[in-house]
Amino acid sequence: MSLLTRRIAQPAWPLVKSFAFPCRGFSLTPNLCRINKICDSAEEAVKDVSPNSTLLVGGFGFSGVPSSLINAIRNKPHINGLTVVSNNAGMPGVGLGQLLETRQIGKMIASYIGENKVFEKMYLSGELDLELIPQGTMAEKCAAGAAGVPAFYTPAAYGTIVQTGELPVRFTSDGRPAIMSRPKETREFRGKHYLLEESIFGDVALVRAHKADRLGNCQFRKAQNNFNEAMGKNAKFTIVEVDEIVEVGEIEPEHVHLPGVYVNKVIKSTESKQIEKLTFAEAPKGGALSEKSLSNSAAKRNRIIRRASKELKDGMYVNLGIGMPLATPAHLSDDVEVILQSENGILGMGRYPLPGEEDPDLINPGKETVTLKIGAALFGSHESFGMIRAGQIDLTMLGALQVSAHGDLANFMLPGKVKGIGGAMDLVANPDKTKVVVTMEHVDRSGKPKILEECSFPLTGVRCVSRIITDLAVFDVKPDGLVLREVAAESSVKEVKEKTAAKFQVSPNLKTMDA
Repeated sequence: MSLLTRRIAQPAWPLVKSFAFPCRGFSLTPNLCRINKICDSAEEAVKDVSPNSTLLVGGFGFSGVPSSLINAIRNKPHINGLTVVSNNAGMPGVGLGQLLETRQIGKMIASYIGENKVFEKMYLSGELDLELIPQGTMAEKCAAGAAGVPAFYTPAAYGTIVQTGELPVRFTSDGRPAIMSRPKETREFRGKHYLLEESIFGDVALVRAHKADRLGNCQFRKAQNNFNEAMGKNAKFTIVEVDEIVEVGEIEPEHVHLPGVYVNKVIKSTESKQIEKLTFAEAPKGGALSEKSLSNSAAKRNRIIRRASKELKDGMYVNLGIGMPLATPAHLSDDVEVILQSENGILGMGRYPLPGEEDPDLINPGKETVTLKIGAALFGSHESFGMIRAGQIDLTMLGALQVSAHGDLANFMLPGKVKGIGGAMDLVANPDKTKVVVTMEHVDRSGKPKILEECSFPLTGVRCVSRIITDLAVFDVKPDGLVLREVAAESSVKEVKEKTAAKFQVSPNLKTMDA
């Protein structure tokens, strides 16, 4: 009998039965010791979080926010000096907003300040450091760190103050910039320019999921994933709060979104879910609104929205920005089908819900409640921005503060005001593959033109806009400048020239604006 034959012939079970690993609760002996990552409370789960840690916190708006775990950190004031990585910092008194108020956060790494006045005031008065980065870059920083990749190149933010290092990280108490961001290294690949971004590596991640078992396997619900998956995979120590704890095997293997190997502790959430902007579908009206029945401002917006809806063609994959772009699908005819993509992880976003249909785990980029269309797909923010940067989206439509004659876009910062970058820099990062359409009023509130030879506000993207739709006109941006394609029926070429601070050509096929 050969050695191989003898080894196979010997009974294996007695050898296995007598062999066990005492470490980490793992054993090859059945029922002797079992892995169990479930904690009785959030306080127990966060007890080992150290001061001065880098804390990764999932969530987009109020969706997917680990509120129980944040509250537990709030109740331990010695856990301070934190560097917190999160898309935003909640609202005053809610979510991470509480940790700002208790002064437990020393630095925020975020893409957006938004409507959190406490966040904005602390930053501008020097009480808080802030590293503002594009939303998609932040998601990729976490995902790359999770994969052990120390840095990567991205086209997002090339040619902006993110690249040049002109964003204040810290202000003095009297509002003067004290520390500025660092300039980014750039490199050219295949004729295109990219920034080098260093990955994020977290100490602790606080994550919200729908279900988890004692092994730590987690499943997300609806658009709850957002930043949670990438952050949960990244940190040295990941704590997950869930809606429901289930038995091992109840989550089908193909439905495990965050495998247990990444998870250290699990708790059942004790906090109810909140909705930041409860938005319902409007009741159907008898016909289109007459512009005569609207205020002047509303009539302008209505005209822009109706014209912009013509840009959405059958079969397109489309990303729509906050404001007027999000209103365009309501004007599509029944024979036009577009698939709406949302950067918080939705492909196939539907209409606003009817009363009773609202779901805190389904929101759009403006944090408004939405529904899903049949055939929708859901994923994390890192994948969402990946498909955007890669040019898988046919068209992106967004608002603007200014557009230059060569298609430069400025839409994230006004002098003296800081709201954040959000996802726009990623959305316009691949204009060769994704058409970029801007919707905006032709002049600002003071009557100043918003179409200029050169933008005076900080740029969101360089030479990225291909079409501009305003209440007065439609322009195409060509390599040699602007071409006026359409003029509103109530306007004229003369008025457009008077209210445009950039030179433009008039198309020989000039049309009346089709609204």
